[in-house]
Amino acid sequence: MRALAQYVMRGPFQAGGVAAVTTAVPLLFWIGAAVVGLVILRLGISQGLNVGLWALLPALGWSIFGQDPTALAVLLQVMLMASLIRTTQSWEKALLAGSFLAIVTGLMLPVVYPGLLDDLVQAGVSFYQQYNAEIAQSLGDDLDRVIRDTMNASMAGTYLATGVGMTMLARSWQAGLYNPGGFRKEFHSLRLSAPIAVLCAVTMVVGPILGLNSMLLAWAAGTPLFLASLALVHGVVGLKKLSGNWLAMFYVALILLGPSLMILLVVLAFVDSWLDIRRRISPAGPAE
Repeated sequence: MRALAQYVMRGPFQAGGVAAVTTAVPLLFWIGAAVVGLVILRLGISQGLNVGLWALLPALGWSIFGQDPTALAVLLQVMLMASLIRTTQSWEKALLAGSFLAIVTGLMLPVVYPGLLDDLVQAGVSFYQQYNAEIAQSLGDDLDRVIRDTMNASMAGTYLATGVGMTMLARSWQAGLYNPGGFRKEFHSLRLSAPIAVLCAVTMVVGPILGLNSMLLAWAAGTPLFLASLALVHGVVGLKKLSGNWLAMFYVALILLGPSLMILLVVLAFVDSWLDIRRRISPAGPAE
């Protein structure tokens, strides 16, 4: 990956070519998005948008002719977040903007791609009727609506998560080439401010009361808190100079425990926005 980043930064032709080709090839769109993000972060929004046009054309092709908005949605997420990081040096603002775009995407998907969602809903209804008849019967007429909301939220949320991941990949490429260790330090210090943490929490709680898609709001508002919690864990491990095995065990536990641990981490990130836990931890001294 480092060699790819070095090649991309040789000039706009190389960057545009890689962005266009990888976006056009199925399942490689994420590389194109990360390349565009790298150019924006390193060379500025203007040059990044010029390179982004090369990736935008195949992404639009997939979106219009292939009825698959994945590449386009992820590319727009990365371009937005990378631009905000470039101009504000704030991951918090970038994540907030990405979450807003995810909500907009979730609202637009049923309008722009009704056929795609209908096919997914029909497949989901058939699955539950065949393999989970009790759940299908208990939901009754609400089964279609629940599955539609779930599919809609999952698509928009996955685009957001992938966009965040590719923005982080672009930032790590930038740090690896021009500022070694910079991304690690930046990520370890990531913490949401108290007002933003409250906004995310209120969005997840109040939104469903207003009749909005609760799962979509959970994806959008929960992602910044969840990423801040991961940064907190990495930051504490770094401060205490613990072995990487601790992080490995943490991610194994995250996979095994799933949603229960994720909810705990979101709550921990909310508390950290007020208490700044890392500031209260004494860093480990040099090994004797």
